[in-house]
Amino acid sequence: MLRRTVSIKSPTVLRSSNRRPATRIRYAIVGLGHIAQVAVLPAFAHARSNSDVTALVSDDPAKLQRISKKYRIPHTYSYKEYDRCLRDGHIDAVYIALPNHLHCDYAVRAARAGIHVLCEKPMAITEQECRRMIDAAEQAHVKLMVAYRLHLEEANMNTVKLARSGKLGKLRLFNSVFTMQVREGDIRLRKALGGGTLYDIGVYCINAARYLFQDNPTSVSAYAVQGEDPRFKQADEMAAAVMRFPGDRLATFICSFGAADVSAYDIVGTKGLVRMDPAYEYVGRLKQQISLSGKKKIREFSSRDQFAPELVYFSNCILKDEQPEPSGLEGLIDVQIVQSLYRSVKTGKPVTVSTAEKKQWASMKQVLRRPPVSKPKLVKVKSPSL
Repeated sequence: MLRRTVSIKSPTVLRSSNRRPATRIRYAIVGLGHIAQVAVLPAFAHARSNSDVTALVSDDPAKLQRISKKYRIPHTYSYKEYDRCLRDGHIDAVYIALPNHLHCDYAVRAARAGIHVLCEKPMAITEQECRRMIDAAEQAHVKLMVAYRLHLEEANMNTVKLARSGKLGKLRLFNSVFTMQVREGDIRLRKALGGGTLYDIGVYCINAARYLFQDNPTSVSAYAVQGEDPRFKQADEMAAAVMRFPGDRLATFICSFGAADVSAYDIVGTKGLVRMDPAYEYVGRLKQQISLSGKKKIREFSSRDQFAPELVYFSNCILKDEQPEPSGLEGLIDVQIVQSLYRSVKTGKPVTVSTAEKKQWASMKQVLRRPPVSKPKLVKVKSPSL
């Protein structure tokens, strides 16, 4: 297995007793699938102010060799060598871009080694796994953040600002559609690996409803279908959900792995509404349509790098010893809701949801702007969608 494919001296980082660096944060990217290659690795070019990638973890030697050479990353490890990666002193944080069922194990091991954790969403598959991750980070005094990139993205946070301003009147409902055609054999279609529409894309709709209402649902109801397409032997093709929020507010959404691309939501108040379409994409422009007093205003937000802001923000949280806003609690609540929705699918009945109280919400103050990245040449990986 490769150790140092490029001879580069890692940046000097001063450490305190709890391994908190004094200058820059050095990351290991754990998992070299599509999201890591197309978005996370290129983002470091826009996060140089406080972040470096100094290690890669994968079981594919070709990926390790070619990607480490391309990005001049000095240290590479297999998954069996992960614990040594955590101990070797080359990194301060990990970005976990593994299949959902592996998030908990790799996050807990990192935290116990004194390494900070930035984990892709969904945070994990079960509430118990999320709590293990939170407990491990708290006990080791390391930071844990779930990669909710839209919490630092201008278009969505501007919609939060409008929703909270009172201009839309009293907020009444949220509705969203998020659909795509997923490639046959993709891990999102494998239930044992944490696949399924609610875990993969439904979580965006759940999270958007929560940050727009700035509240958590009290009960949920859902339906799911698998259809006749052989792609969906293990996971649902489509799910529809209704979530009831305090104040008699309702949020509804449909997500699908077997429909044309749609990525949109509406937040509707007694005086007006905002429609985001597209809303959740990380490539291309996002568009906001505001309807107030019979007048419509359309605003387009140019394409931007949505991953570099995550890195810059999380590194700042580590350096300044601040709690990240999309914390483990944020990830836990969404997973609690996803599990409740699947229980409703199974029983055919509404399910009461009990979540922890959240006091800190996403807002415009977290927005960071970085230019878009060029699509890189991918190594032994395909896009999950057709």
